[in-house]
Amino acid sequence: LAFLALASSFAIAYDPSPLQDFCVATDDASSGLFVNGKFCKDPDHVTADDFFYSGLNIASETSKQLGAHTNLLTVDSIPGLNTNGLSIDRIYYEANGGLNPPHHHPRASEILTVLEGTLYAGFITSNPDHRVFAKVLKAGDVFVFPFGLIHFQLNVGKNPAVAIAAFNSQNPGVVTTANTVFGASPSISPDVLTRAFHFDKDLVTKLQRQEWVNP
Repeated sequence: LAFLALASSFAIAYDPSPLQDFCVATDDASSGLFVNGKFCKDPDHVTADDFFYSGLNIASETSKQLGAHTNLLTVDSIPGLNTNGLSIDRIYYEANGGLNPPHHHPRASEILTVLEGTLYAGFITSNPDHRVFAKVLKAGDVFVFPFGLIHFQLNVGKNPAVAIAAFNSQNPGVVTTANTVFGASPSISPDVLTRAFHFDKDLVTKLQRQEWVNP
């Protein structure tokens, strides 16, 4: 029973919980303590800036391909996030179709809050059902994307939209579906994609030649 209890605790823990007040991430290997892929900064050298970031409100240039831009702040942006199991993302969508394309986070669930604009957002369940759970969200609305499921957001309004997303991991990761499949390097064999997607092989090779940008 004790073994099963220990195994269960490891199975449900996404990011290690801290056993001290903080473990600010550093690249200095001489610090000795190594937690969750990061060395811990000497507590005597930690400052308030290690827990601080400025400029999340500033809109970044969107890609022409998607009309959206994400500014994901992980432990690499805020060292004080280390071992706290948190990260945050500001997403800006251009008017009339700005898209955060179908993607998933391999290490986190997500909760999205719309600050401005109108978004069509949703997620798809896993095999065998592939059920779509989607809603039109307006300023002040909140939507949850469960752990590991493919999800998306599309600006269906005539004005730009802004949303803030929070994750229960210091490094949630992002796997953009189309980019991963058609933009893989080296390319996946067209025979695989032709059969998997029911596409003509010429269309598959055309898609593989395109540039696939991240939001």
